[in-house]
Amino acid sequence: MKIKHAELYFTEMKLIEPFVSSLEKVEMRESIIVKAVTEEGVTGWGEAVAFSSPWYTEETVQTVFHMLKDFLIPLIAGKEFSHPKELGPLFSKLKRNYMAKAAIEGAVWDCYAKEHEKPLSAMLGGTRSAIEAGVVIGLAPRQEMIKKIDAHLSEGYKRFKVKIKPGQDVGLIREIRKEFPALPMMADANSAYTLEDIDHLKALDEFSLMMIEQPLAADDIVDHAILQRELQTPICLDESIVSLDDARKAIELGSCRVINIKPGRVGGLQETVNIHNYCMEKNIPVWCGGMLETGVSRAHNIACASLPNFSIPGDISASSRYWEEDIISPEVTVKNGKIQVPEQAGIGFQVDMKKLDKYTKHVFAYQM
Repeated sequence: MKIKHAELYFTEMKLIEPFVSSLEKVEMRESIIVKAVTEEGVTGWGEAVAFSSPWYTEETVQTVFHMLKDFLIPLIAGKEFSHPKELGPLFSKLKRNYMAKAAIEGAVWDCYAKEHEKPLSAMLGGTRSAIEAGVVIGLAPRQEMIKKIDAHLSEGYKRFKVKIKPGQDVGLIREIRKEFPALPMMADANSAYTLEDIDHLKALDEFSLMMIEQPLAADDIVDHAILQRELQTPICLDESIVSLDDARKAIELGSCRVINIKPGRVGGLQETVNIHNYCMEKNIPVWCGGMLETGVSRAHNIACASLPNFSIPGDISASSRYWEEDIISPEVTVKNGKIQVPEQAGIGFQVDMKKLDKYTKHVFAYQM
């Protein structure tokens, strides 16, 4: 397989409602949609899930564009590949920039699966025909959050992630638990706490949470090990895990009991599979996180979540959760709390070019 042409679509889409965490409030979502075309004319799609500013990781939409245009796409220009896993070693000479790497790697994986006329899920080792859907509840006034939880419960969602931060944590979770005693709930702190908050975080143990996600610093695994020894609630690491090696170290240190895998955060689908396989060997459950993506990246996440050790419902919800309209056809839908894993070749969804053009600010084309 050889990629002969690539296009980068700079998109901007307005969320149905602002998404608020302890770190940022997102109203407009900029992205880069990557189109790759092989010599045989097969088209694959990927998505760069970096945000406009570096609040989640150091990457941004602009840094991703720079890396794709000036480094990553030129690296694969004119090269023959037998498998997408060959991209990892090729890209390893360039430090970090995982979201940029994942964007082009995802498009190559889509091409690869389509060339083999198989679903992307099957090519990755997926075993499920449907995945359970989870939903994220952003920070808002408490009654508004409770109202949203009630609405999503009626839609059948299987797991609820509630954003927390200092001042909106123990009391908030207590009130939600009072309203929904059996709710499958976790809390996501987005690095809002330090070890000085150990006693405060221990107060969350009484609420039977599935986990607390990334309570401490985004680049830490040492302090999380100290905290996990003090908590009954499992810690889930997110931002701290950007590679298989990070996952190995965190598990060996006892820094977490669950890992959230986001393909964009860890550099792509192959590293997602690598981390999944290692965690399965170590009996550490994983789940697929979300990045307020369009349907392109959502399709990749669905394929990943079909793997056997993705045993916890991920942040994979319906397209209509965030967008008035998505750029894929059909849109992702949730029925009885589940999303069907596509059986069609590749990502299993078609990119609607009219809708993509509608939300595209400009396009960069790269001829190999």
